[in-house]
Amino acid sequence: MNERVVIAGAGHAAGQVAASLRQNKFAGEIVLVGDEPYLPYQRPPLSKKFLAGELPAERLYVKPASFYDDAKVELHLDTSIVALDRQAKCLSVEGGENIEYDRLVLALGSRVRKLHVDGSELKGVHYLRNIADVDGIRKKMEPGRRMVIVGAGYIGLEVAAVAKQAGLDVTVIEMADRVMSRVVSAEISDFYQIEHTNQGVKFRLSTGVTALNGKKRVKSVTTSDGEDIPADIVVIGIGILPNTELATDAGLDVDNGIVVNDHCQTSDPDIYAVGDCTVHPNAIYGRQLRLESVHNALEQAKTAAANICGKDTSYEQVPWFWSDQYDLKLQIAGLSEGYDDVVIRGNPAERSFSCLYLRDGRLIAVDAINAPRDFVQSKQLIANQVEIAADKLADSDVALKDLMT
Repeated sequence: MNERVVIAGAGHAAGQVAASLRQNKFAGEIVLVGDEPYLPYQRPPLSKKFLAGELPAERLYVKPASFYDDAKVELHLDTSIVALDRQAKCLSVEGGENIEYDRLVLALGSRVRKLHVDGSELKGVHYLRNIADVDGIRKKMEPGRRMVIVGAGYIGLEVAAVAKQAGLDVTVIEMADRVMSRVVSAEISDFYQIEHTNQGVKFRLSTGVTALNGKKRVKSVTTSDGEDIPADIVVIGIGILPNTELATDAGLDVDNGIVVNDHCQTSDPDIYAVGDCTVHPNAIYGRQLRLESVHNALEQAKTAAANICGKDTSYEQVPWFWSDQYDLKLQIAGLSEGYDDVVIRGNPAERSFSCLYLRDGRLIAVDAINAPRDFVQSKQLIANQVEIAADKLADSDVALKDLMT
């Protein structure tokens, strides 16, 4: 196969597409175009070990530089794509160059959702999405400094944990009435809020931000309650938005993400899309999903590469996610939205337990805290969609794998 595959994007999914193409014996040209100056790298560690200074930048890379040389992957880094011409089958990039393709993979990722209030452009106000963002935050993380975090999702709480361990004074502001409300139950939210509070983190829940104050550099945050919270550094983590503009402008189907089928093909059969920028069918949950998950990005990348190489491969996975906060590893399998029963397995007081979500007697999701065995074994239970009695799930003396039948 002597086609040319162009990969638009240079994140984790893009690097996996390139690697999987070569693993599948693709012999044609591979061109990778990304707007950051770095080789494809992992984003999940950014708010965890990389922010804490425990992981060097080189360890973030999906593959070392030698891989791209050996695999003959042509790199165009620090290069922004400005247009996609489907009829001419080419990408236009800054500087006027056109890059032609036979097959195109859109691995465009996502961008941070911005906070639009007075003062949001002041120095000392940060978002966390890439290596440069972390470098900027880390330079200001000195013991005794006051950090205000807007948003109590994964990113906000992971940053809070790292900052608190680094000796900063940390306050978290969240619009919802509990932490991580979009992704976990009230039981898990309460557990994590207590953990952070015990570590010295302060919370303002059911609270918005109306202004960031200062002349050139941020000095305080004004909340919807009228409180002014002193701040030397502000980190905003209020979600991400899929990068779909290139696809929309090119006339591809887009609906809260670039629409793909179970082969990761878009509405144009010569264009595939993978990762955070996509919305895809999920047979387990019977609906279209857009997932912000490295697991989804990598598995979609493998699926797209296999299909480009002529291997009829469908993407059908149980979604999973994880978060590291202090010495707690939260591993989530499945999606808990729409659950009608919750089972606690294990003892929260021992800091090792699972929260299992059921709908109509079937397991649909698990939040496992320092319980990796429950996490691993639950994925197959979710995929099989078997009916399981709640009392059996709650019995931690019975392995979840023994409930498969």
